[in-house]
Amino acid sequence: MLQEFKDHIAAHFSFLSGSRLLIACSGGLDSVVLTEMCHSLKFEFGVAHCNFNLREEESDGDEKFVKSLAERLSVLFFRRSFDTEKYAKDHDLSIQMAARELRYGWFRELALEFQYDYVLTAHHADDNLETFLINLSRGTGLDGLTGIPEVNEIFVRLLLPFSREEILDFATEKNIQWREDSSNKSTKYLRNKLRHDVITELKAIHPKFLHNFKNTLDYLKQSKDFIQSQLVHLKKELFITSEIDIVKIPINKLRNYGNPRTCLYFLLRDYGFTAWDDIEQIVTAQPGKQVFSETHRLVKDRDYLLLSPIVEEISDREYLISEEEQTIMIPPGTIKFRKVSEIVQKDFKTIYVDKEKLKYPLTVRKWKAGDYFYPLGMKGKKKLSKFFKDEKLSLLAKERVWILCSEKEIVWIINYRADNRFKITPQTKQLLKITIT
Repeated sequence: MLQEFKDHIAAHFSFLSGSRLLIACSGGLDSVVLTEMCHSLKFEFGVAHCNFNLREEESDGDEKFVKSLAERLSVLFFRRSFDTEKYAKDHDLSIQMAARELRYGWFRELALEFQYDYVLTAHHADDNLETFLINLSRGTGLDGLTGIPEVNEIFVRLLLPFSREEILDFATEKNIQWREDSSNKSTKYLRNKLRHDVITELKAIHPKFLHNFKNTLDYLKQSKDFIQSQLVHLKKELFITSEIDIVKIPINKLRNYGNPRTCLYFLLRDYGFTAWDDIEQIVTAQPGKQVFSETHRLVKDRDYLLLSPIVEEISDREYLISEEEQTIMIPPGTIKFRKVSEIVQKDFKTIYVDKEKLKYPLTVRKWKAGDYFYPLGMKGKKKLSKFFKDEKLSLLAKERVWILCSEKEIVWIINYRADNRFKITPQTKQLLKITIT
């Protein structure tokens, strides 16, 4: 097994060469064998042990055993004692999830403080199978059926191709000692129940069950990789980013793919959405229908679904600008005021006005229902709501419109249109250039 382990590292983990490693060692069979093999391959590593104080004297015995192992191998030993039950209660977690949060958080701290490049954990093929079955029982998607990742941030699992039986045979052959965790025998935990009652029976029915499972896992990973490559193409086809921070998804194009729910799942899952029934229904809902995740929202507009980050509500805030101010930073951007002698640039981010027509302080605020202005180049007035409709602004774009006002009169719909009442005329004596960036 040691040679297979060495070949596996050479083929898939060449980046570990010359790295400083930290091995998470509980004292059990898997982590002790991992530690012994890394020592045989002359890796530079330290050993970290968590005492979760869940099994009284047995937990302390595990700690002493791992400390002794580290001393025998002449490697650094780190230990931390946790009040796991209190942490679980304070954070409303199961004991297993509390222990997981505590150990992974501590491993990250150690790696940062002592400059370890990677943390090695001893997950193996049987752990992968148990995780697969747990996720399957909970109704997971494809991500949950592709097993434990070999590399996840700084965490590396070198034993995933090897079964518990292979690890046990190696330990027996090399006369390696380890500690037995009595809690592993209890079937009150789901993982243990699967291990002892379900997987044992599956292996008895089909002796090559674990081998076949590993093949299936490879197929699922290949399928996931294929979907990811297609997702890149799908986003190019369906994601339109014509407005700031807003992604537009054309509904007709989405329907052409035949299964909008599946497409939306892959398109939106990275944005934290979970209410897939609501998201499926939003395609045919009336404009204005919204679905939220913790970080984003999806809005049904006329012909599009609009995806945007959730921003802090600041619609009631107004900003006053004195005549002396030349630059002000506000939510729509940085606005600059400069006296100039000629007009050299005109676009939707720059306007020129007759300074003498302004009444200070100027105000920048969000637009409100009932607001109207006199569009530059036109004689009559127009409500902003009508202007937005004519400009085909989306619901989200309208929410983000700010206006520059002189007293109650609109000077500029920022980023869109200036007001005719403040335009430059032959009688203008002072030109004021206003720019937003």
